[in-house]
Amino acid sequence: MVQAISTSSCCNILFSKSHRSPSPHSLHRFNHYSPSFAHRISTGVQRKAVELPLPETVTQQVQNKEQRKTQFALENLTSWLLKQELAGNIDAELTVVLSSISLACKQIASLLQRSSIINLTGGQGTINVQGEDQKKLDVISNELFCNCLRSSGRTGIIASEEEDTPVAVEETYSGNYIVVFDPIDGSANIDTALTTGSIFGIYGPDEQCLIDLDDTSTLDQAREKCIINVCQPGRNLLVAGYCLYSSSVVFTISLGKGVFAFTLDPTYGEFVLTHENIKIPESGKIYSFNEGNYDLWDDKLKNYLDHLRQPGSNGKPYSGRYIGCLVGEIHRMLLRGGIYGNPKNKNSKNGNLRLLYECAPMSFLIEQAGGTAIDGVQRILDIVPEQVHQRTPIFIGSPDEVQKLQNYLA
Repeated sequence: MVQAISTSSCCNILFSKSHRSPSPHSLHRFNHYSPSFAHRISTGVQRKAVELPLPETVTQQVQNKEQRKTQFALENLTSWLLKQELAGNIDAELTVVLSSISLACKQIASLLQRSSIINLTGGQGTINVQGEDQKKLDVISNELFCNCLRSSGRTGIIASEEEDTPVAVEETYSGNYIVVFDPIDGSANIDTALTTGSIFGIYGPDEQCLIDLDDTSTLDQAREKCIINVCQPGRNLLVAGYCLYSSSVVFTISLGKGVFAFTLDPTYGEFVLTHENIKIPESGKIYSFNEGNYDLWDDKLKNYLDHLRQPGSNGKPYSGRYIGCLVGEIHRMLLRGGIYGNPKNKNSKNGNLRLLYECAPMSFLIEQAGGTAIDGVQRILDIVPEQVHQRTPIFIGSPDEVQKLQNYLA
């Protein structure tokens, strides 16, 4: 017969009713499991058991579970935007606009990957308002962007590199947001399967310039003047971003509170968060200028570039990299640092890049990441556009590198 004898309030010991001393063999068995337990039996001394800590509460278990991240804990663009909406960083309408832009980027990425197969390389045979030959995908990508933005029901005005004048979305479907974009940046790279990208910026409505839009295509001169006023300087941007089409498709965005990048997972067809709160390096050893125009630049800029080509304290000069696609240049710069320049020259007094839908959105992104963007004299985001397709020089990149350039240009 076996009975339980309580040795404390929290511990029970089971042993035989007989009070005979345990045999050495039985002690050996006890010693095998717990020497202290065997000692208590052999000496007859009762000791209080050590109290074990209480188990974690349900709340603690949930918190610890949330903190554990595995390789499968992915966050896509849609869920990230919803979190930003819940945090009050954007409203529901802006979430819809951004979702429509990401859809357009997915469609463009698919066309670019199959462009040679489905005969979308080469020229369209038309010229845009800047006098540039349009590629087939320039025209198609512009149409994709416009259709996605129209169908969102949250866009009021669209301004594109490929449109002569801003386009007013039909009044019955229009919203308040103004979206400016370059559907295919670096389209000259399409035929050789090199890096291209899309750039976009979103402004809020200008209440001083709200009008009733009854034209479903383009605006007359009076209304275009009003739209130019609506297209404010870059410092008024609500959102800016780009989509890089290269070995990966990367959707990079800023809502004015940091820069975040999402990589397209072709398995799921979703943009997945891969770079959180990007910070550009303070300095970098890469410069990107089209040095084919070297002889057309002023002497101060030439002296700066000559300095970059001289070996530094480590015995190495700066590395020159030029992709021919602003999106590719900015993406590399965000991650590696350095400086990119597209200056004015004897043939292009105002530079080559457009202020409204190329330079302003990219400058917004770079500043949000801790970088600097100037036209050689003033901050890019402070320039007020006078025309939709206005051009500007630009120098953009790591703050230390842009400051060094300013010292030479002063």
